[in-house]
Amino acid sequence: MGFDFRFLGPLQVWRGGRFIEIRAPKQRALLAVLAIRAGQVVSIDRLIEELWGGAPPPSARTTLYSLVFRLRRRLHAGVEVMGTRSPGYLLRVAPGALDFRRFEAGLVRGRAELAAQDHARAARTFRDALALWRGQAFADVPEIPLVQAEARRLEELRLTALEDRIEADLALGRHALVAAELYALVEEYPLRERLWEMLMLALYRSARQVDALRAFEQAQQALAGHWGLTPGPGLKRMYERILAADPGLMPMERSEPPPTALGDPRDR
Repeated sequence: MGFDFRFLGPLQVWRGGRFIEIRAPKQRALLAVLAIRAGQVVSIDRLIEELWGGAPPPSARTTLYSLVFRLRRRLHAGVEVMGTRSPGYLLRVAPGALDFRRFEAGLVRGRAELAAQDHARAARTFRDALALWRGQAFADVPEIPLVQAEARRLEELRLTALEDRIEADLALGRHALVAAELYALVEEYPLRERLWEMLMLALYRSARQVDALRAFEQAQQALAGHWGLTPGPGLKRMYERILAADPGLMPMERSEPPPTALGDPRDR
């Protein structure tokens, strides 16, 4: 029976349909580090550095051995899953056993479909990948450098996948539906210019040219207010095209309803 490790939210471990709770924070941290480096040996020294920082206790090595033993017992897994190999340990699982690797694989597929202009399939693929998220990545894992860096990387990929999914929806003529979603997103992420561009486009395609131009002004204010920035070339170009009523802004494909109603952005 294979494992299903879920880190895109609070930690969940499933095996054969049975939930395995990992309560101890240090065990969650150890499992997270090994999962991020799955298939690679993580040295004992690196594990000690990650788990205890720059001032590990004298007993750190002995405590680590105990952590590995207890985690193996908790997972009902032996060395075939949590292997011992000099100079440390490694987690042996298939890429599909890690939800964040499944998310990344979906993102790669969705981008390929988007590049091939298979917008309907791309939108579904991105939705499926985003549905893996249940909250912040590694939400209940102690804050250690490797885990924090991976959480930031995955969050950036999540936002990119969300933007790509909206791009696919816009290509399918779903502009009226995504406009409301985009208003919420630019409020939450005011410095992401691609979101502002897509909001302007969605509004323009919804016969709301004035609102589209107003969105550009709001983007200007948001950028200037945070870092004294000015809109980038893409945002400026969208503004100019809307002013010129560029016919190329209208969708090429007929409008299609989404497969499900839109809800929380993390579920899309």
